[in-house]
Amino acid sequence: MKTPHARIALLASAGALATLAAIATPGTAFAETGAASAGAAPADAATDTSSHPQDSGPEIIVSGRVISGNADPISAPVVLTGESLTRDLKPQIGEMLSSLPGVSSTGFAPGVSRPVLRGFDGPRVQVLLDGIGSLDASSVSADHAVSLDTLNVERIEVLHGPRVLLYASDPSGGAVNAIDKRIPRAVPDKAFTVDALGSYGTAANMLNGGIATNVRLASRLVAHFEASYYHSDDLHVGGYVLSPELRAETLGQASDLADAGDAAGAATLTTQANQKGKIANSGTEGWTLGGGLAFIDDGGDIGVSVQRLANDYGIPPRPSTDPAATSISLRQTRIDLRAGLNLTGFLKRLEVRGAYGDYEHAEIEDGDIGTQFHNKAVEVRLQADQAKRGIWSGSTGVQYSSARLAISGDEALLPDNNTDRFAVFTLQQLEVGRFDLEGALRYENTQIRTIPSDEHRNFDQYAAVAGVAWHATDTLTFSANYSHGERATSAEELFVDGLHDATQSYERGNPNFTVEKSNSVEAGLRYNGSAFVGSVTVFGTNFDNFITAVPTGEVIEDFPVYQYLQAPARFRGVEAEGALTFARWGDNSLKADAGVDYTHAKLVNMGPVPRIPPLRTRGGLEFDAPAVTLRGEVEWNAKQDRVTENENPTSAFTLVNLSATWRPMGENGPVSLILAADNLFDVTGRLAASETRDFVPISGRDVRLTARFTY
Repeated sequence: MKTPHARIALLASAGALATLAAIATPGTAFAETGAASAGAAPADAATDTSSHPQDSGPEIIVSGRVISGNADPISAPVVLTGESLTRDLKPQIGEMLSSLPGVSSTGFAPGVSRPVLRGFDGPRVQVLLDGIGSLDASSVSADHAVSLDTLNVERIEVLHGPRVLLYASDPSGGAVNAIDKRIPRAVPDKAFTVDALGSYGTAANMLNGGIATNVRLASRLVAHFEASYYHSDDLHVGGYVLSPELRAETLGQASDLADAGDAAGAATLTTQANQKGKIANSGTEGWTLGGGLAFIDDGGDIGVSVQRLANDYGIPPRPSTDPAATSISLRQTRIDLRAGLNLTGFLKRLEVRGAYGDYEHAEIEDGDIGTQFHNKAVEVRLQADQAKRGIWSGSTGVQYSSARLAISGDEALLPDNNTDRFAVFTLQQLEVGRFDLEGALRYENTQIRTIPSDEHRNFDQYAAVAGVAWHATDTLTFSANYSHGERATSAEELFVDGLHDATQSYERGNPNFTVEKSNSVEAGLRYNGSAFVGSVTVFGTNFDNFITAVPTGEVIEDFPVYQYLQAPARFRGVEAEGALTFARWGDNSLKADAGVDYTHAKLVNMGPVPRIPPLRTRGGLEFDAPAVTLRGEVEWNAKQDRVTENENPTSAFTLVNLSATWRPMGENGPVSLILAADNLFDVTGRLAASETRDFVPISGRDVRLTARFTY
């Protein structure tokens, strides 16, 4: 039964959309074929003429990445696309984005990593596929992979600020939106198109391959087919697998066992403590197969796609006298729909986006199936994008999702549960002279119900963001925004109670949690000159009742007990990057670039927030020509000694990366070859954001050859 708030919001949003649709002029000329989808900017500069030079001019490109001032002048998303996307291609999206400013990775294992944005992860960071959630169980635990095929993604956006409220009620962490190819957006000029990619990496003998094709069946009908495959062996690392602290602890335990007469146990622990060069049980294998069909007309489009995804990966073991070979076998079938009308009048586009996901994974220990997760989820959003009328543009919509998670087996930490969400949102933009003004509002109702005990929690969330950008000159923009966010407590934070082998802990939730509330400010500067481009962003977030798990000091079955609690928290940080082109001749250029990011987070009167990435700096030198791009970069990660109880500090480490891109048939030719060497000097490093950092270090030297063919 819906709450009064939910019913009122539903009626209000339905009335607003009906009114907007009625205002739109029917039966008139339609907008350009293949207009922007829900995953694109709601006020797309491609269709609206802007008086602002930075909005209508080129995007800011730093080291191949785009700071997309065209998409949103208030808090411009960082976009990974083109050759930069190909260069950083990894099967897991967290690892793939980890070089972007303000982005780290959970790095749980080579087969599973989620993005960490400004120190936030899990349910505070939405991972979206064309504006719709991943419809899996990846936010339940750090050892659960995101169900997303990175090999057939064409664009990834990292979002902050007002735009996040299009998708979530908590803007503090941000969102990652991957735009894929499964539902075609345009009719190809040719009878068919092909995009094929293959890659081999030495660190784990990783082989990746993907192919996508669009076939023009008729003048307005396009079919899409895609497939991908990847396989890797155990990951090579530069030194000892175990951190110095865990290695000393393990050797001490081995000595105690030897003194007690357990020679076999002592030998097992000693072998694990001295393991170098390879992370045991870290291999991966996966594939996807999918297809789509779209009807695309000047008046609109409708398309559907189906994808089957498989992902099998090992979970590296923590030292034990009886180490288990645990792996996860993940499968998902996903059906997506996108339908839109291109309009004239008050609205330029009305779009429906929906998806259904049938997800399951089994946790396999020494060949036997243990715990199984099943998640059936549906998500639908309706978004109306307003045409630009003078200084005014915007988007308004509604969103609904429902998920049923069922867990069975030895490690059923949660009761089965249903989570239903309903939301109404709007983002409005004004251009006043050299100022851009934005305001975003979102109301969301979340209901969580356990099965069969029928414990029920109901949360109302209200979020708002207001921002301003001042284009002081044609090249310089100052921006600032303030946001209030509210996040409903997840089922895991409410009801978890039991041993969790993946995190090596006993976890307890709290069913009495209230809505988590945050207030944030962000200020930025972007410069886009002929020789120098760059941006600086500073941010701060205060939480009234931040939810996190802290050790209690108890031990159950040799596992430390972690209790979820709510406490005030403070996050502060900075992100900056820039590029200077100091030489140009003909079509050739030579540039230097640099970046830095840092997050400081604390629980008030308690100490540091767990798993916060340290200060990181990066510098690079790049030569670019129509046929060749050569790049070298150095990345320094500081030590992280601001850690919580039961966390070990991480040491500083420096990475040297080189790459060369060759376009043998010219800049716009169909073939690109990329040779890259990451971590050239084979150093050992550990990610402070990773729960497994003490026994899962970063990859050692990895030399990769990637070939891409586009027709």
